[in-house]
Amino acid sequence: MYSFRNDYSEGAHPKVLQALTETNLEQTRGYGLDPRCQKAADLIRTLCAAPEADVHFLMGGTQTNLLVIEALLKPYQAVIAAHTGHINVHETGAIEGTGRKVIAIPSPDGKVTPAMVESVPELHSDEHQVVPAMVYVSNTTEIGTVYSKAELEALRTCCDKHGLLLFLDGARLGSAMACGDITLPDLAALTDAFYIGGTKNGALFGEALIFSKPREDFRWYMKRRGGMLAKGRLLGVQFQALLEDDTFLNSARHANRLAIRLREGISALGYPMPVTSPSNQQFPILPNETVKQLQTMGYEFEIDRAVDPGHTQIRLVTSWATPEDAVEKFLQNLSACAK
Repeated sequence: MYSFRNDYSEGAHPKVLQALTETNLEQTRGYGLDPRCQKAADLIRTLCAAPEADVHFLMGGTQTNLLVIEALLKPYQAVIAAHTGHINVHETGAIEGTGRKVIAIPSPDGKVTPAMVESVPELHSDEHQVVPAMVYVSNTTEIGTVYSKAELEALRTCCDKHGLLLFLDGARLGSAMACGDITLPDLAALTDAFYIGGTKNGALFGEALIFSKPREDFRWYMKRRGGMLAKGRLLGVQFQALLEDDTFLNSARHANRLAIRLREGISALGYPMPVTSPSNQQFPILPNETVKQLQTMGYEFEIDRAVDPGHTQIRLVTSWATPEDAVEKFLQNLSACAK
């Protein structure tokens, strides 16, 4: 029927493909030193109102997380994250593989709060423990929740109090910006580093990493870890196409709107939606038999967790390319399963 497994199943937004086609025979320097990457980086600095920001283009989120944390932290330092955080759950120990420890703290909604951060430094007080040096957050979070500007401001104040860096994983930043009050200038001002996720919002691949201050050594980390793409201009072309007008945010708005339609339709059928997500990830709880029926029909989605012996929480994800009729058909079939 249709796959709601993730928001990167499709290829690329037509505007991105058009830009790649139009520039296909251009000859440029490699490794991100080409005019396309330079133009995209300048555009990002303008959109962030941060003329001194350092911009780098990378292939994917895990690679970006690894490189930022390795570059900014010493081996005896650690990064604080929600227990659901991507670096703690879905990156195969990549951060620990660099020698940096992840300090996972329980979070009921996937977000990190100042109170959570405050509980950590006192537990790491001497050379027998790692030193907390960074707070890692995702926006949207791994369970679809979104940080407000006030929440990020509070985290920034807390980080400054304890001498901690603040790093924001923006793999689904488009979805967060499309339903929240955070802007690119806010992120540039409030974080030490963040990235604009392209892979999950219309690009073939790619993340645009922004440091609030220049990092002259970062390209060495990129090269050492295989993060420097020879045909780097492919990343610059894509981000220029996505960001030079409203394509990036409009794509995310489309995904969010259809996800909310899913949430409303599923709730109307009486199924619980324990996660209050305004973004393109939704987490309904369904009877196990219903889950099997939907899978038999050909629907694809992630199994999030077993709630009890008879019920399972699944994850449904919409994208910039999700058709409206795919959502309506899913709701019709779910309704038929309930009868």
